[in-house]
Amino acid sequence: MPDNLNKSDVILEVKDLKMRFGKLEVLKGVSTTVRRGEVIVVIGASGAGKSTFLRCLNRLEAPTGGDILFEGESVVHAGRNLNTLRERMGMVFQQFNLFNNLNVLDNITLAPTIVKKADKAKSEEEARALLRRVGLEDKAAAYPAQLSGGQRQRIAIALGGRLLRPVFGFLIIAGADPGIGKVILRASIAGFGLLLILTARFGGHRCAAGENQ
Repeated sequence: MPDNLNKSDVILEVKDLKMRFGKLEVLKGVSTTVRRGEVIVVIGASGAGKSTFLRCLNRLEAPTGGDILFEGESVVHAGRNLNTLRERMGMVFQQFNLFNNLNVLDNITLAPTIVKKADKAKSEEEARALLRRVGLEDKAAAYPAQLSGGQRQRIAIALGGRLLRPVFGFLIIAGADPGIGKVILRASIAGFGLLLILTARFGGHRCAAGENQ
């Protein structure tokens, strides 16, 4: 972690996070601090609680104890402000959640133009820039079924980054494929500020995180 980072750089703070499903205690007092520009890799065996931890970060799961502060605001006790917080916290799921009947460009521009009423032409320009960043500019007219699993994940990363703009937020990638490589990591860091990756395997992601500390 760089020495010049201070408390004002903290974007996410997890305090004594606990999660229990009946008698099964999945998270046993997890605490961590994440700062702007960091790359965090969560590594562990299947069933260790990685997905549960990430789902708690934007309260897709309601923790049974502890607190999560996003830019100083509690996610656990957010109430009506929860959706506002989620607008700055992108999440790419393992299933990617792309619309199969829309091409890549339309997948990325759909939410900004409909939900946020963004200009269509400007949204397409920004979408193409994001596709260029993840190395898939030539796939703008392709449909999800025509893409590999790794390519679909990169499209989902671009989609998450588009939804976070212009507000600074961070992107969570659940089950990121190690085959995506450092090019995608660096491209995502440059565009989104912070990238959190979940993987059950040691290797490329751990190295990429170390190089960006």
